[in-house]
Amino acid sequence: MDVSRRSIVACLVLAWFTDGRFPLYLAPMAGVTDLVFRQICKELGADVMVTEFVSAEGIMQADDRTRKYTEFTEAQRPVGVQLFGADGGRMGEAAKKIIDWKRPDFIDINFGCPVNKVVARNGGSSLLRDCGILTDVATAVARAVGDQVPVTAKMRIGWDEKSVNAVEVAKILEDCGMAAIAVHGRTRSQGYGGEADWEVIDAVARAISIPVIGNGDITCGADVMRRKRETAVAGVMIGRAAMHNPWVFREAKHFLQTGVETPGIDLEERWKLVIRHCHLAVASGRGGNEKQTLTGMRSRLMAYCKGFPGAKCLRLKLCHVSSISEVEELAEFSIHSADFTTPSENE
Repeated sequence: MDVSRRSIVACLVLAWFTDGRFPLYLAPMAGVTDLVFRQICKELGADVMVTEFVSAEGIMQADDRTRKYTEFTEAQRPVGVQLFGADGGRMGEAAKKIIDWKRPDFIDINFGCPVNKVVARNGGSSLLRDCGILTDVATAVARAVGDQVPVTAKMRIGWDEKSVNAVEVAKILEDCGMAAIAVHGRTRSQGYGGEADWEVIDAVARAISIPVIGNGDITCGADVMRRKRETAVAGVMIGRAAMHNPWVFREAKHFLQTGVETPGIDLEERWKLVIRHCHLAVASGRGGNEKQTLTGMRSRLMAYCKGFPGAKCLRLKLCHVSSISEVEELAEFSIHSADFTTPSENE
């Protein structure tokens, strides 16, 4: 990184890491971390938001559907917009457009997505196999953005177990002008299976001078405390655990402050949040009318059911709902009926 870029990065301090703070990020998840779900997680204690990943090409083509993914509310700040692509120049131009539309607190570059349709377009984690293109992308975005907002990156620890190159890649990204790096402790070939390798995450955090956010297998406050104590990460990122338990952020903060787990969230409170999520989604109008919105939310509703009594039966019913009233009826039945409490059905 040249001297001028080092000076810019030095000025672009991510305030949520200052004064000894240990921020909890909501991980960007396609089809999950939309405007409504980010609002819910923010209310429950998430410190930093990142949008679903956004195609740089979609932004450059002024695609309205793509632009929708960049939306956020002031209450969700600090929030970053995550971009993916493999053309540094186009990525940089897309970043500038996003900043002009609605200045986010940072731009995040996706070097971690394992999904085939992204990798096939030479985006996401595919760039971990080509550090030349990765360098070009990171450098181009950082230079295009300049001193307007910080640029960060999210990555995996490598393409597969034979090519774990996270420390090397992190050093490159730091030199390219990234202000922070989030590291998911799995390789691309692992997908979301197996265990996250926190030894590699820790090695990355100790190898570079910018903040590193650890990601992978964080499910409760005790997990957050353990990673804070045992690694050099400056914060953690929570993804899949939040899908069924957005209270995890509140629980984690309580544990960090007191060392004590909070009481579990009872079934009625969980259903209240599920129903509120439905109402917020319909009111937002982003999924179409009520039927279209609820149809699109079915997988999200099924995810909420993890740990519910009779979860298997509930999921079978939720995969057919098309109105809020149907969800409310299922909630009422779930809370008050013994039919949903058969031990063999719990999952």
